[in-house]
Amino acid sequence: MSAPAQTPEAPGFSRRLNRIYAWFTAGFVGFVLTLALLERLGLPKSWIGFLFLLSTVLLYAGIGVLCRTTDADEYYVAGRRVPALYNGMAAGADWMSAATFLGMAGTLYLSGYGGLAFVLGWTGGFCLVALLLAPYLRKFARYTVPDFLGERYGGNGVRLVGVTAAILCSFIYVVAQIYGIGLITTRLSGLTFEIGVFVGLGGVLVCSFLGGMRAVTWTQVAQYIILIIAYVVPVVWLSIKQTGAPIPQLTYGYQLQSVSTRERELMNDTRELAVMRAFEQRANDYSEMLRDVPASLARERLAATRQVAALKAEDAPLAQIQAAEKRRAALPRTPPEAEDQWRRAQALAEQRAKPLAGMPPHAQQFAGDPTGSPDEKREFSDSRRNFLALVFCLVVGTAGLPHILVRYFTTASVGEARRSVAWSLFFICLLYFTAPALAVMVKYEVFNTLVGTPFDQLPGWMSQWARVDPGLLSVSDINKDGLLQLGEMRIGGDIIMLATPEMAGLPYVVSGMVAAGGLAAALSTADGLLLTISGALSHDVYYRTINPRASTARRVTMSKALLLLTALAAAAVAAQKPADILFLVTAAFSFAGSAFFPVLVLGIFWKRANGPGAIAGMLTGLALTGYYMVTAHPWLRSAFKLAGPPELWWGIQPLSAGVFGVPAAFAVCVLVSLLTRPPTAEQQALVEHLHAPPDR
Repeated sequence: MSAPAQTPEAPGFSRRLNRIYAWFTAGFVGFVLTLALLERLGLPKSWIGFLFLLSTVLLYAGIGVLCRTTDADEYYVAGRRVPALYNGMAAGADWMSAATFLGMAGTLYLSGYGGLAFVLGWTGGFCLVALLLAPYLRKFARYTVPDFLGERYGGNGVRLVGVTAAILCSFIYVVAQIYGIGLITTRLSGLTFEIGVFVGLGGVLVCSFLGGMRAVTWTQVAQYIILIIAYVVPVVWLSIKQTGAPIPQLTYGYQLQSVSTRERELMNDTRELAVMRAFEQRANDYSEMLRDVPASLARERLAATRQVAALKAEDAPLAQIQAAEKRRAALPRTPPEAEDQWRRAQALAEQRAKPLAGMPPHAQQFAGDPTGSPDEKREFSDSRRNFLALVFCLVVGTAGLPHILVRYFTTASVGEARRSVAWSLFFICLLYFTAPALAVMVKYEVFNTLVGTPFDQLPGWMSQWARVDPGLLSVSDINKDGLLQLGEMRIGGDIIMLATPEMAGLPYVVSGMVAAGGLAAALSTADGLLLTISGALSHDVYYRTINPRASTARRVTMSKALLLLTALAAAAVAAQKPADILFLVTAAFSFAGSAFFPVLVLGIFWKRANGPGAIAGMLTGLALTGYYMVTAHPWLRSAFKLAGPPELWWGIQPLSAGVFGVPAAFAVCVLVSLLTRPPTAEQQALVEHLHAPPDR
């Protein structure tokens, strides 16, 4: 498939696109049906997974080869000739990252009502993009968001701060996508996680490296088609299996009632209560160990050494001796390391000691009780406050993400940019309206099929995921009754969507298709993010700041080299499995909202905003957001070697750090702008130009 070379005004442009993607959709459906037939004829699962991985990566790479270009307009903004419908579809793919495809259903599964904050926040953010940003930035007609900041506020200082902010939030975001790529590639191919990261990354690099935004746009349209089919099919199948109706959105309420009834049964089940007591005892044991960490660590080492010696003296099987030695080697090396590890284990045990393995009842709006005890009232207030804070951060973060905003630089006019945002919302809502139903139906399967299953009869997919990463899925017979209880299974939200087909007993080809959809989501967003980073470095730093006389070919070549280096750096970080996908993505939203949303809105709607104010506002927003994340998140505290428990302000969780950074950035930008010289006449004229009647 090659990208059309005509302009949108040329006859038959849209009709040609329609034909290309209609044939592509039919070809993908035919490919899936062919693999389904081959599976029934005995094709091994490993071959099915490998074929899905190979075919999709080669497809995206092929589009990159066919759309290769060295033209700056084509490379950075796809020639500004993408029709609104297809730009909306590409923006949908760019937006529906690994966090959306993999993480949203998992978050709704684990958090219930609280997970709806992501649906509300991400959708609301696109409304802000349509109303406040996309049309005006498109009218500005440049290549990048830092380019707008440099022209609107004047000087390279604000441009370079914008570049720094764009790289920071985009790099965090792309690490999350590459982590998702590693998970999916590993599941499809059986490769190790680290190798899977770099194999999957090949498809990203060939596409974005050769063709830039031109190749990425047409690839993202194809990726949207794959991911939406892959997401909807298993949910529809589950809906038919559980309710007999093919429209999951209509049966969602009925299934939620069934899940709520089952939740009440599990909360009073004697086996579940025994598991809860066991975890409560574990939490108490860790609490006792934390009273005197050095002495406790010495006792643990002595006990582990004696166990190894006893097994050797008894001539125990080699496997038992090796397991004991492995447990001894895994003990913390220093008291501070032991304290950190035991505090995290204690928190996990305390969570698992709660009903429903620490998950809130699915239909419960907020934790606690507004009419209960003081502790319950405080818990309710904190829960509601965090819900609203998260919605706020996701709304302003969406409106500040550079890789989303630059998508609307590719349309032919301001009017097309507005229509493009409307199409983006439509295509995104197709998935967003499905995710809540998927979460409820998966929970119904877990509660009614997995819970109560003998451990020796658990499905094979559970052990396969446990081998990929025990942090994603682990089971242990805590109460020693031989049956799996809900409290004995720890499942990460990142694998809920990928495991859904096997969990529901669907053919493995559906699992392969879902993995291919997740890969499409991760690759499409990674493409856009890598282009944002390389574009900011090559256009705003190299061309605008260092070498304004650089030729177009040299700028594009520089962008390609920087893109390759950025991708390799992000892959190296992702291979360390730094944190869960959803936290990384939400952190990127807080940084983007704090850095860009205030200065973009003020730059468009307030002529008095100036360069010093913009610089001060962005730096304040970034610094405050980063500080709160580091001090409030346990993993980051450990990474920065900060002692003691996390410090929360008003109970706000670290993933909502932008709730402090955004208002601070607005306030500082306004204050500094009023205390310093007003912007030049040319800069104020630019604001007037942005508000002039748009072209159509």
